[in-house]
Amino acid sequence: MTHHVLPIVGSVIFKRVGNERPYPEHDLAPRDWAALPPRPVRLDELITTKDTLQLATLLDEDSTFFGDLFAHVVQWQGELYLEDGLHRALRAALQQRQVLHARVHVAQ
Repeated sequence: MTHHVLPIVGSVIFKRVGNERPYPEHDLAPRDWAALPPRPVRLDELITTKDTLQLATLLDEDSTFFGDLFAHVVQWQGELYLEDGLHRALRAALQQRQVLHARVHVAQ
């Protein structure tokens, strides 16, 4: 039996994997998010707010067809939280990209 060892692309994908939104509720509507200009964000600076993904969504090329093309990130207390766009971020990592374009809301 032959065992194959996969190469390690990098040490981490995200800064941390979380499963909640620790920041205060922001009540941003889709049009509020759309008003924020997208900017590049490093994947290894992001903390996820979900720890579960749907494999079908990850593999679906049209998963953003009805939504925003850019991920939604909330900056709070010096940290960047990935609120929406986990599947896009993982696709970027699988394509060996270190940066994701996201709309960033600075929470107060």
